[in-house]
Amino acid sequence: MSENIEESRVSEDPREVLAQSPMRAMQIAAVAMCVGLNALDGFDVLSISFASPGIAADWNMDRAALGIVLSMELIGMAIGSIIIGSIADRIGRRPTILGCLVIMAVGMYLASVAAGVDQLLQYRFLTGLGIGGMLASTNAMVAEFSNARHRSLSVIIMAAGYPVGATIGGSIASMLLATHSWHSVFQFGAIATIATVPLAYFLLPESVEYLMHRRPRNALKSINKTLKHLGHKTVSELPPPPEKKVDGGFMRLFSPALVRTTALLTVAYFAHIMTFYFILKWIPKIVVDMGHVASVAGGVLVWANIGGASGAVLLGLLTQKFGVKALVIGAMIIGAVMVVMFGRGTTDLQQLSMISAFVGFCTNAGVVGLYAMFAQHFPTEVRAGGTGFVIGVGRGGAALGPIIAGFLFASGQGLQTVAIVMASGSIIAAIALMLLRSKPAAATAE
Repeated sequence: MSENIEESRVSEDPREVLAQSPMRAMQIAAVAMCVGLNALDGFDVLSISFASPGIAADWNMDRAALGIVLSMELIGMAIGSIIIGSIADRIGRRPTILGCLVIMAVGMYLASVAAGVDQLLQYRFLTGLGIGGMLASTNAMVAEFSNARHRSLSVIIMAAGYPVGATIGGSIASMLLATHSWHSVFQFGAIATIATVPLAYFLLPESVEYLMHRRPRNALKSINKTLKHLGHKTVSELPPPPEKKVDGGFMRLFSPALVRTTALLTVAYFAHIMTFYFILKWIPKIVVDMGHVASVAGGVLVWANIGGASGAVLLGLLTQKFGVKALVIGAMIIGAVMVVMFGRGTTDLQQLSMISAFVGFCTNAGVVGLYAMFAQHFPTEVRAGGTGFVIGVGRGGAALGPIIAGFLFASGQGLQTVAIVMASGSIIAAIALMLLRSKPAAATAE
């Protein structure tokens, strides 16, 4: 009898319904939609890398100037992650994602018609704003749509969409570049982005955890609508809100309970993403400078993203048996070694592609593992904002990586020296994670 009473009580908390029940088809579809959105982010971010050889040739740009162009949308991503990520904690994940898609589509189209470097910088910054907000929102959305058993795996698979999108989109970009100008890369990105808006509108209801925390008017009706959409039974009433309302504001990230977590995750992401984006942004230009054509250089970058997707999937599967933290630290250390190997600068295309694939495998495994750690360590009321803050500040590393590499190259440093300097970011990140407490911070009073 007591078991039946307990079961009835628990069933009235919709968060427990989602956390403890097997994932239904529409739940999986919602996660898959977020994977697709992250894949779109992957192509939109790297579109400038595929287009960069043509841009540099058309506008006669040196490496230092090109490094700034390569980093501009990353600066936009930094600001977008912080500002729009916090907005997602206040107005909801769903409207934020839809708005970000529109911003990204507009930015990609405008980049395709840019008349000069100044305009291109502005449009890439605008695209980055949308991508940054999207990353923070989808990371929170996937964590909140998944059940407890598969939460880390779902977040990692979502993050794996990034290199998958770069791989598929990169293959298409290479074909486009073989017969068209660099403008076609951005045009393709704009069309693909706007085409996802109706899919996201249908497949992504508002997060139950968000609705439970914010308790808007008609919260029960909205929550039941989401539960029904996802294939779960509705609830007759909601559990009472916590006696003391948990502050979900930005400053909560720096409260005594979360400040250490926020700081260490930010340092880790900043340092590792600097290494990661050095590889992703500079591979095409480095390969072209070795004497290969732009379409072939794009192919080498595709191999780096194939490796990245493989590393993400393997790490996700391993999280079902091992802790995420240890796996991420190991991936970062091995990734640093592989970046140094890349710096040896072999001109053999097959070897270069293989090394790039291994670099992508390790470095992206570290990135996607960090996304899973964000979902674990930040509670619901600051999950999008916390993720957005770490990504936003961390994107400073993403922007800094290509710029530092560009100035090092311009100063006469060889590829090996540049690779060693840039690989140090992953080592710093691994040390920061070693200092992070293994148990997530106390989540909330839910």
